[in-house]
Amino acid sequence: MSHNTFGHLFRVTTWGESHGPAIGCVVDGCPPGLRISAPEIQAFLDQRKPGGSKFVTQRREADEVAILSGVFNDAAGHQVTTGTPIALQIQNTDQRSKDYGDIASTYRPGHADFTYDAKYGIRDYRGGGRSSARETASRVAGGAIARKVIPGVTIRGALVQMGPHKIDRTKWDWAEIGNNPFFCPDASAAALWADYLEGIRKAGSSIGAIIEVVAEGVPAGWGSPLYGKLDAELASAMMSINAVKGVEIGDGMAAAALTGEQNADEIRIGQGGTPVFLSNHAGGILGGISTGQPVVVRFAVKPTSSILAARKTIDRAGHETDIVTKGRHDPCVGIRAVPVGEAMMAIVLTDQFLRHRGQCGG
Repeated sequence: MSHNTFGHLFRVTTWGESHGPAIGCVVDGCPPGLRISAPEIQAFLDQRKPGGSKFVTQRREADEVAILSGVFNDAAGHQVTTGTPIALQIQNTDQRSKDYGDIASTYRPGHADFTYDAKYGIRDYRGGGRSSARETASRVAGGAIARKVIPGVTIRGALVQMGPHKIDRTKWDWAEIGNNPFFCPDASAAALWADYLEGIRKAGSSIGAIIEVVAEGVPAGWGSPLYGKLDAELASAMMSINAVKGVEIGDGMAAAALTGEQNADEIRIGQGGTPVFLSNHAGGILGGISTGQPVVVRFAVKPTSSILAARKTIDRAGHETDIVTKGRHDPCVGIRAVPVGEAMMAIVLTDQFLRHRGQCGG
């Protein structure tokens, strides 16, 4: 029960450690005949990779992906999936394990150091090993494969809150996301965040964030009413991302403050006789099954635990001590979590699509 695999029919198994020679994943269950290339996967990895701006870790990784199996050239010379496991590898090229030598026997507060040691009796102190967010590059690669299976679905993510500072939703512009280093859909908020996060960074501290991921084009009917609920599996997927401490679907926690009249997404008949919802408080999911509306998920990422301020802790021998975590770390790890959230949305939706097709056809 190593729990390194996510999914049922579409399965992504990740492998590797933060400071090992490489990381990667094996994608199983991908249908045959889909065109795929390393540059297509690379485009998503480039969104997540470190060193892209002064607001993320300065670890310099190219995150160049290699496809090792599961593809073949068709009669037209295009590389297509074969229906067999697709192995993807990403070399680690900029590890600095010496940065962690001083904390080899000391637990970092807020990290998984203590819990991993308690569970396995072995601790990879070099960036956290498997508990490092470095692992999420493999998920992004797997998510790129997943998107090929559901081409009619558009998945986009955005940072909607950094620390206490929220975006103005009346200024939401998806096109703005590519114009700033925060995946922010509000230009005014992005400008404020730049000054705010610069102060956090120079102080050697960190701050949390909230990410919103929206999937459009999901038809009604994906999911199940009980144990395979679409919202339950999305919550599990997002909560599995490093440093995530809260997940909500649609209005989420805010729904508790609404009346039944306010919360109910009323329905009318639109053109062609198709149902039209007048609101989307449910986030595109009712009874665990998609409604045909945009599927909306938000998740909260805690502040990076590696900070320069001394924190009280203990070592493996049980001695009390203080610790300062040096090295290269994200002042707001939520920034690079945006493409990871998109990838997990893609993996869940692809798995749900294949299971729906298997049970109901079409």
